[in-house]
Amino acid sequence: MTVVDASPAIEEILERVSSGARPTVDDAEALLHARGADLDRLLHLASHLRDEGLARAGRPGVITYSRKVFLPVTTLCRDRCHYCIFVDTPGQLLKLGKPAYMSREQVLEVAREGAALGCKEALFTLGDRPEERWPEARAWLDEHGYTSTLHYVADMAQAVLDETGLLPHLNPGVMSREELEYLRPFAPSMGMMLETTSERLYTERGQVHFGSPDKDPAVRLQVIEDAGAARVPFTTGILVGIGETVRDRAESLVAIRDADDRHGHVQEVIVQNFRAKPRTAMQDADDLELQEYVAAVAVARLVMGPDARIQVPPNLSDETEFALLVRAGIDDWGGVSPLTADHVNPERPWPQLDDLARLTAATGFDLRERLTAHPEYVGTDWIDPAVAGRLSELAGPDGLAARTVRVETPAGGADDDIVGMLLATGDALDEVVAHANDLRRYTVGEAVSIVPNRNLDSTRLPEYGLEGAAAVARDAWELGATELCVQGLAPEGGYLELARAVKAAAPGIHLHAFRPADIDGLSRRLGAGLDDTLAALREAGVDTVPGTGLKILDDAVRSRVAPGDLPVERWVEVITAAHRAGFRSSSVLFYGHVESAEQRVAHLQRLASIQDETGGFTEFVPIPLPGPSGGVPLVPGRSAIDEHRAMVAVSRIVLHGRIRHIQVPWTRVGVEGAAVLLQSGADDLGGTLFDGRVHPEFGAEHGLELPIAAARRIVGPLFRPLRQRTTTYGEPPADRKLA
Repeated sequence: MTVVDASPAIEEILERVSSGARPTVDDAEALLHARGADLDRLLHLASHLRDEGLARAGRPGVITYSRKVFLPVTTLCRDRCHYCIFVDTPGQLLKLGKPAYMSREQVLEVAREGAALGCKEALFTLGDRPEERWPEARAWLDEHGYTSTLHYVADMAQAVLDETGLLPHLNPGVMSREELEYLRPFAPSMGMMLETTSERLYTERGQVHFGSPDKDPAVRLQVIEDAGAARVPFTTGILVGIGETVRDRAESLVAIRDADDRHGHVQEVIVQNFRAKPRTAMQDADDLELQEYVAAVAVARLVMGPDARIQVPPNLSDETEFALLVRAGIDDWGGVSPLTADHVNPERPWPQLDDLARLTAATGFDLRERLTAHPEYVGTDWIDPAVAGRLSELAGPDGLAARTVRVETPAGGADDDIVGMLLATGDALDEVVAHANDLRRYTVGEAVSIVPNRNLDSTRLPEYGLEGAAAVARDAWELGATELCVQGLAPEGGYLELARAVKAAAPGIHLHAFRPADIDGLSRRLGAGLDDTLAALREAGVDTVPGTGLKILDDAVRSRVAPGDLPVERWVEVITAAHRAGFRSSSVLFYGHVESAEQRVAHLQRLASIQDETGGFTEFVPIPLPGPSGGVPLVPGRSAIDEHRAMVAVSRIVLHGRIRHIQVPWTRVGVEGAAVLLQSGADDLGGTLFDGRVHPEFGAEHGLELPIAAARRIVGPLFRPLRQRTTTYGEPPADRKLA
């Protein structure tokens, strides 16, 4: 292949590489500076080499990923990296109500849920040797009969393998060769990021790795070397944008290649872009510029060659950047979880797997699931006999995952047990809340999310007209809102006109509008079936629908407290049709009327059943009746906040593994109550509900606002990060993020 139109120095290097030469450190450093036409030629060659390697591997046009659960076994660590929010101190754990180590039961509960969702990998991630810094870690290990953290990791890996069938992938940090050999029978693969070979970042006071013994580049390079000698399929890579030089990046990539040349064990190289984290020394550091990151990915492909696997984490880049990353020569997205958060980057959610497949297809590639060990190692003596059998059971003829296995699990548990949880008081309630909070922590993660939005009460449309609605939409967009939530009835025939007016005024805004009752009414007015009605709403600009308009999924209660609501089965029919038409929706329960604990539980289980069928619910919102008491208590004399704690906690427990997000209705429970419920299993604050500058009284809940700064004041004392989200819990574009 001939490379043309590049600057002379870059052109000469690319010509040599395209002819089979391997880049030197000097070559790699020069290529890392490529921009403009030079970068375009670099990407072209990187793509060519990737395609050549995939063809040789027998899977042309395939980009892989691993379906995983993320198990943060302990967040204690002896290191002090200045960009990390994964790690906690014992004091922080105490404030969080978080154990020093995940218990066996917690590990297995998350793993079982992952297996039920078709996961095949259990990623064990933890801090380095916490017992060597923290007496609390040493005491926990002693109390539970373990000589070291690695001893505990081995035991948990075996338990996960035996009881769930998931394949462990171990990331316990720095290990000796003896420790690598000790852990080999428990996992088909292991990993540790090299991050960088920069000595300066380790030895100079104030740099990111100063004071972190496990970040000595010589120590980490030895681990990679020892992994090869121990015959462990190994994942490693570089972290770019933490203060290293371009020369450091070049040296790091060549060092990884040199180790792989000696042993052949580096199964994938991750090129990870640094993302600044709040409450760290680097919180004000700029993220790496996109072209600089893409150049690093492409140079990794050229350094490692066509047969290497080059991975980028999909949650650390915007979806609009995926095509450029694919052009840079990647062939793997790494581990992606349908259940657990990225606990290292809790502010960056994983893409939905269907979305990842769609985005990958848009670049011209098929998305295929792989196992923890890449195909080149499956069925070889690289895999210890103790785990080889299970690995082979899950592998197809090409060494990738054979198929997705979904294990059906009941929602929540026995009805009587759940009712008992909902009626709990005192210490028993505290135990229920703690369990729910653990489920939230180890699946959704610590991030608390919120969407910038405005409300619009469509019942006031005759007063303000379509022009007023359009003005509200424009104002919301200019204020930084990404969502307009329409609540209330619209005048006869006004739904489609309202949607069109909003989208014409603010094309980029997400229109969250029209409850099942509204869709049912529009269907009757149009004389059309649900499918045609939903298609008309989509054409008019509706993006998602609120799953409100029904207090509780029980016709006996409905007939007493809200006889005008849709009959239960019609509500289910409409929301199910909406999901099948591609609309996602919220789900709710209005509680504190006359319903029993059993009826609340039945409502939650019906939602879980719908979710199993459609997967269309984005969140669940338990909404109490207005007023200080929040309605009629289930338990006479129980405080209002305990009523809410029980409802939120049981919602998390019953819907665990089904509906991922539990939202706090802060407009009903107040700011202090919201903080309590975020410690009871909830993870979302809903919307900011901006009043705006235009017709603020047009909002259904005007006078109630929760700006981003105010939301941060709620979550700050909880030691949890605030994450701005989209309506469907994705990552908003960089230019729509509010300060």
